[in-house]
Amino acid sequence: MTRAFNFSAGPAVLPEEVLKKAQSELLDYDHSGMSVMELSHRGKEFMGIMEKAEKDLRDIMGIPKNYHVLFLQGGASLQFAMIPINLMTKSKKIDMVHTGQWTKKAISEAKKFGAVNIVASSEGKNFTEIPTLDPAKFSKDADYFHICTNNTIYGTKFATLPDIGDVPLVADMSSNILSEPIDVKKF
Repeated sequence: MTRAFNFSAGPAVLPEEVLKKAQSELLDYDHSGMSVMELSHRGKEFMGIMEKAEKDLRDIMGIPKNYHVLFLQGGASLQFAMIPINLMTKSKKIDMVHTGQWTKKAISEAKKFGAVNIVASSEGKNFTEIPTLDPAKFSKDADYFHICTNNTIYGTKFATLPDIGDVPLVADMSSNILSEPIDVKKF
């Protein structure tokens, strides 16, 4: 078999040795006699997978011990609803930097739970740049400040995270998490 080159958005080409290991463990995970797809989510094998995944993520990202690591399903689209459900609880308003398709979806979901203050937008320039942020437009009592760090559709990304004071920073990093160092303590 000739391996294909894949330059599309989304899943990347994986090294052949990774694919072969996954293939072998699909039938017998770690000599358990079961496929990884057959493991009980409460069993020791699966709990070992979860513990290793959390440890590895903490090590790679430098996640402090006082932070919880959550593995959630649903992808970014579900989290656009889950974030305001869980965080938009005090002032019922958020600050948002509108930089494209993904923040448009996040804005739509957040509006179901409260007020959305668009502190900056590049919509007028077809989202071809990250807009300049003016701290005077930030809400001091916002429940959180939302950005999308990397807008793959438009080819734009935040070069640095915004300084937003004491307001919690929420970032959609679906397309670039683990691609570069991130100061987790800013979140």
